[in-house]
Amino acid sequence: MSIEPKSAPTSANFLSFVGNATSLQVSQDFVERLPVAIYACDADGRILWFNSLAATLWGRSPLIGDDSEKYCGSYRLYTDGRRIRRDETPMATVLLTRTPVHGAEARVERPDGSSIWAMVHIDPVEDETGKLIGAINCFHETTALHNAKEDLSEFFENGAVSLHVVADNGTILQANQAELAMLGYAASEYVGHNINDYHLDQSVISDILDRLRAHQPISRYPARLQAKDGSVRHVLITSNGRARDRGTIGTRCFTIDVTDRADAEARLHEQERRLATTYEHAGSGIAEIDADGRLLRVNLRLCELMDMPADQLVGHSIFDETFSEDVEYDREQFQRQIAGLIDRYSIEKRVSRKDGSFFWTSVTSSSVRDPDGRFLYAVRVQHDITERKQVQEELDARIEEQAALYRLTDRLQHARSLGDVYELALDAIQEALRCQRSSILLYDSASILQFVAWRELSDAYRAAVEGHSPWKANEENPQPIYIADIGQAALPESLKQTILDEGIGAMAFIPVLDSGRLLGKFMAYFDQPHVFTDGETDVALALAHQLGFGIERMRAQKAAQHLVSIVESSHDAIVSKSLDGIITTWNRSAERLFGYAAKEVIGKSIAIIIPPDRMDEETEILRCIRTGEMIDHLETVRRRKDGSLVDISLTISPVRDAKGRIVGASKIARDITERKEAETRIRTSEQQLQNLLAAIPAAIYTTDARGKITYFNQAAVDFAGRVPVLGSDRWCVSPKLYWPDGTPLPRDKCPMAMALKEKRTVRGVEVVAERPDGTRIPFIPHPTPICDADGNIVGGINMLVDISERKQAETQQRMLLNELNHRVKNNMQMLQSLLSSAARRSKSEEARQILEDATGRISAMAAAQRVLYDTIDATKFSLPQFLDAVCAAVEQTLPSYAKITRKADAGELPNDAAMPLALIINELVTNAFKHGGTGEDEFNVRVSLLQEEGGDVLSVEDDGPGFELNSVRQRSSGLRLVEGLARQLGATFTVSSGSTTRCSVAFSRMAERAGLT
Repeated sequence: MSIEPKSAPTSANFLSFVGNATSLQVSQDFVERLPVAIYACDADGRILWFNSLAATLWGRSPLIGDDSEKYCGSYRLYTDGRRIRRDETPMATVLLTRTPVHGAEARVERPDGSSIWAMVHIDPVEDETGKLIGAINCFHETTALHNAKEDLSEFFENGAVSLHVVADNGTILQANQAELAMLGYAASEYVGHNINDYHLDQSVISDILDRLRAHQPISRYPARLQAKDGSVRHVLITSNGRARDRGTIGTRCFTIDVTDRADAEARLHEQERRLATTYEHAGSGIAEIDADGRLLRVNLRLCELMDMPADQLVGHSIFDETFSEDVEYDREQFQRQIAGLIDRYSIEKRVSRKDGSFFWTSVTSSSVRDPDGRFLYAVRVQHDITERKQVQEELDARIEEQAALYRLTDRLQHARSLGDVYELALDAIQEALRCQRSSILLYDSASILQFVAWRELSDAYRAAVEGHSPWKANEENPQPIYIADIGQAALPESLKQTILDEGIGAMAFIPVLDSGRLLGKFMAYFDQPHVFTDGETDVALALAHQLGFGIERMRAQKAAQHLVSIVESSHDAIVSKSLDGIITTWNRSAERLFGYAAKEVIGKSIAIIIPPDRMDEETEILRCIRTGEMIDHLETVRRRKDGSLVDISLTISPVRDAKGRIVGASKIARDITERKEAETRIRTSEQQLQNLLAAIPAAIYTTDARGKITYFNQAAVDFAGRVPVLGSDRWCVSPKLYWPDGTPLPRDKCPMAMALKEKRTVRGVEVVAERPDGTRIPFIPHPTPICDADGNIVGGINMLVDISERKQAETQQRMLLNELNHRVKNNMQMLQSLLSSAARRSKSEEARQILEDATGRISAMAAAQRVLYDTIDATKFSLPQFLDAVCAAVEQTLPSYAKITRKADAGELPNDAAMPLALIINELVTNAFKHGGTGEDEFNVRVSLLQEEGGDVLSVEDDGPGFELNSVRQRSSGLRLVEGLARQLGATFTVSSGSTTRCSVAFSRMAERAGLT
């Protein structure tokens, strides 16, 4: 920053400029410490000073006091897409009207052509007489938030799935192009109208809106819509209400067109009626039911399913053997069928047999009516789906386990503390293993296991079992331990009784490791005896691995941040050197003390700052360090860059490597000649500091060394919704604080408390404040301890940045992305399943081959789609992850002798390249095995995605007989598809044959396409 003028104003303006500059003058060190860009102008708009962060965002350093640089240091400034003059800037408006401007957003263009978006907060400044003497502007970059809003709007408008937003009263607020195209309406004919106008069944839309107002989500709700051309569109609606301040403000709806499927079901129903006379010989259970629900006639298969003869079944009610949980829905649908509201319905339910066992059955009930439409009887067709249900339940369990593991892995990347890691892990353990309780225990410094987090465990139980461990603290390769039935376990009676008294029927001990080192364990508790499956064991070990990684990452991050913060925020010069006296590190205080920048001295001898007559000191210092001695408060003299000498106090300690060997020395140097001068500067600037803090349009407060609030500005009062009590309130201006997950944050553990207790700045922490009226505000604090000349904490300063709007935008974007990913994935899985089923049933070899090829392509696309949505960045994907996922999917469709070897360079590509690349890989690999493999020996295909000569090359190579591209192009639809996809990507497709066959797709400057250059 510069607060000294680079050019002086002239004539009569000079005296006004100097007066305003003096009134608004601030401490250079203080302004540089502020975590926001800031500058000040006098009453005529001339720039008085600015900090380095402002110059960084502008991309330039304006001339202080120059009339050509009035109001703003930007090269060019745009609002509402229009470039504005300097006298149109927000600063000019504030100086003209004396009205503050808060939250205005503008685009700043830099001299190099780049630009950013920034939000400004400007307040006018008056002297004691009320005269305007200038204004102060605090601004910060909002480029990411601005782009996120535009991306979200574009995503909604151009999504492939039909989307619309409906207000609480049914008015359509917004609809995308897919929705309008499905129904054939223009936007003006649809948006702004009531959704009731387009639904053919008013009871359906009324039910949907009632559920959404009651905060009940709607999933795949069937409905009928009236298209503009008069046709009826059968759709499935998935929706959930948007709530704010405990009230519904609207709903977001995903609409899937299933008209073709509805028509097919109608035709199938007609066929079933015509075939009813042959039901006796069908492989499914068939019965005729009267209006009272009693069996009139049954076929042989139904008798077999019920394990009862026909004469005993006839006369029974269809609801007698139905499980109580399923009766209500079956009875309700049957009554609607009798009343003529529906002709047919299907249900899956459980039915009891005479011997007490039960089976799952899929029931389809169809009406038979006379020519006048009167109900005669219903035909119910039943299929035994018990085995399918068992498989489905097992599959659902595996999916839940994997989903819990994925959520844990994803959320751990955003954890900010060990407490976050523990809570996320406990959630995942109970979700994946479906246990009722859980806990995490870690070894302390004395190698004793201690509870660090738990769910639903009593104090007495924890006190009784804490410290118990099935493994030694230094045990190598510890294995999980499972106790399926506590009552039958070989445990000491006192311990067994303690566990049983807690209501625990089974438990699992899972070791938590990191790099082979045992950190502790997590426990899974079940209320009833429980047999652990192999799948649960695999998931438990995966959870333990992620937990160990998360714990060590947070510990390492905390230690690194703590160390860097101490060194960089230290008021003392901290320097490290090798045993040869070569400087290896040089902090900012060393730059200020000795005048050398770090880049000027790192790699050079420490002798550069030692006067010639004190060289013997360095020899003695190095001798002491090599023997492991510490030098404490050595008062000596050193030489600055400008040649002047400075009296300092040195503390020197040996630096050791991981094996304990001395590899260098660490020096702490303190300037003892300016100690008193520094104290004087602090006292004289105190009043000036408070004046500046009052003028800054951000919530700022200060505390003493004990955390008692000593000062706050008006912005802090507005933020907290209350007036803090000086000398009484401690740590924060807000009475209640929470972590982002809603967990209460004790005031003595808040960021300001940690900053003062640990003598370090705290950055990157997100907190939620609750005002006295109950409203909550997410914000990011910037607490910084204030030290005296001796490095002692004398107080702290904190600035609170409100991030409410950013959090709302991030939440909406993630919800939409997750919903779209779920829908696309389900549709791909359904399509792949339908194609596979059709291929198995086909009697035509040619048709079966076409369907199998299509299945492989869908599988490759699904693998690519998983990679796209598994990444945090929604615009590009990782090459290694992409290649592994697609090759794994292709390999599953190949014979057992087929092997795929893959190799990819580190890098990223834009999302629009994913699907073409996935299809190309599938076609080339499938073609290689189809024409090169014999089935007798293992056949290997090598797939690579590498950077070559400034571009990216996808290659598929095998040892098969090869082919000549021009000769096979016309008869191979797969190769024509590859060439078309290559043209779509702007790539070159080549084939070379020799000892090996190599197909290559070369991309030119793909890194630029991904926005990486």
